[in-house]
Amino acid sequence: MTSHPRHIWRTGAAVAAAGLLTVSLTALAAPASADEPVGLAGSTLYVDPLSTTLEAAQTLSGQARADAQLLGSIPSGSWITKGTPAEARAAADSIVDRATARGEMPLLVVYNLPFRDCAQYSAGGAADTAAYEAWVDGVAAGIGDRSATVILEPDGVGIIPHYTTLDGQQEWCQPAELDPATATSDRFAQLNGAVDRLKAGAATSVYLDGTGASWLNVGEISDRLIKAGVERADGFFLNASNYQFTANSTSFGTWVSSCIAYVTQVNPGAFGDCGNQYWNGGPANGWQGVAMSQYAEWSTDAADPAANTAGVDSRYASILAGVEPSTRFVIDTSRNGLGPWQYPAGAYPVHEDWCNPPARGAGALPTTDTGVALVDAYLWIKVPGESDGKCYRGTAGPLDPARGIEDPAAGQWFAVQARELVSLASPALAPLACDVDVTGTRIGKGFAAVVVLENRGTTTLDPWQLTWTFSGPQKVTGVLGGSAKQVGAVVTVDAPKRLAKLAPGKKTLIVVSGTGPAAEPWQFTLNGRACTS
Repeated sequence: MTSHPRHIWRTGAAVAAAGLLTVSLTALAAPASADEPVGLAGSTLYVDPLSTTLEAAQTLSGQARADAQLLGSIPSGSWITKGTPAEARAAADSIVDRATARGEMPLLVVYNLPFRDCAQYSAGGAADTAAYEAWVDGVAAGIGDRSATVILEPDGVGIIPHYTTLDGQQEWCQPAELDPATATSDRFAQLNGAVDRLKAGAATSVYLDGTGASWLNVGEISDRLIKAGVERADGFFLNASNYQFTANSTSFGTWVSSCIAYVTQVNPGAFGDCGNQYWNGGPANGWQGVAMSQYAEWSTDAADPAANTAGVDSRYASILAGVEPSTRFVIDTSRNGLGPWQYPAGAYPVHEDWCNPPARGAGALPTTDTGVALVDAYLWIKVPGESDGKCYRGTAGPLDPARGIEDPAAGQWFAVQARELVSLASPALAPLACDVDVTGTRIGKGFAAVVVLENRGTTTLDPWQLTWTFSGPQKVTGVLGGSAKQVGAVVTVDAPKRLAKLAPGKKTLIVVSGTGPAAEPWQFTLNGRACTS
């Protein structure tokens, strides 16, 4: 792997070979789209070759670059968070267009509610309801009638300005800028409007914020989800940008789905009857309940009463009277491989265990094959490696006292955390099994580059095939050492028959010439597998 960052294809004497190019290029018009997925469940998730993760990799070197390229080879959310309606439309269209061409499912995270995150680490959002609706209209127009999955407004249901809970408690988010008399109704109007606008595209799957297993109790979040329009959406999402065990989120989500079924089909409005994670008594344990612990993986047969779900499970079985829960959900597994951080008691004025906690690992790889009836997918909603914000934990800052360094701002690349997520991933993440080294130069209004491929895997590639996506208007005009075709920004180079095999540990090279900027692609794939570069 090359060990220094660069934005241009590097200069070297070897590019003189470009003068000997034998042109072997097939220029193609964009083909009809591959078969599009219908709904999230069962679809193939899209890996964006122009993701913010791979963009960050261009500024990195050495292990930090390799970590970013590894994480960037795995499907994760594409966040649309700002801009005009036209800019939101263009952003959505670009991502969905690339995914549609591959017949894969893009994951869009729509995050622009007025007063989002209650003006904390991820402050921002549209100015008001009208501005937000126009912006969502832009996103919906960008998606059109093509398949896409939308994660709608992380924290948008969990943090509501001037909200009063079911038990009459006023919540902490009480911004003076918003009218207490209308702030809550405005938020639900915004979410309902967004659901309706996005679901107007028949192939768009929409999931609302269901918070997580260590946050709101089951009845409280079920009530809010219904008010936010979950019955017209495809379901809800859990654990976004958080660290709770997948097993715990699965139980919690099942209980939320069961509570929604109960209060809508069995006993309307009886949210107080819904068993929850803060007291797990029920028929199965003789109604001897305790608060459940987020630091243990929950199961029906756990020896620890604080990790045992049997009481709550049996409680729903007894009150549902045969009614089956049907509201589906997805779980963010991007950073939950080791579960939540058990912060040292009394060490910080505010522990902020959700904010860049140390020594966490990536979790289960994204998939729509979960084996759980109500779980449509495990997703990487949060982009692993991007910071949660500048975490001061109740101190004056600027250092994060849990790390002894200053954390990057929210959404910025955090190489230290990325290294932890990769090295502590559970299940383990295999390193990328190929490398591409590029040496290039500008030639007039174009470029020439020597591209060296190395098979770092354990099996022979026969034949090999190299693919990349340009981030700009580049066009390949010739290739020496292979035959190329380009569709839009996507270039595919097939091995020549006489040099089709690439054994483990071996290298081969091609020479590429073209027009446009001499900017190196953000990621190469060899026989469909991502490479370092």
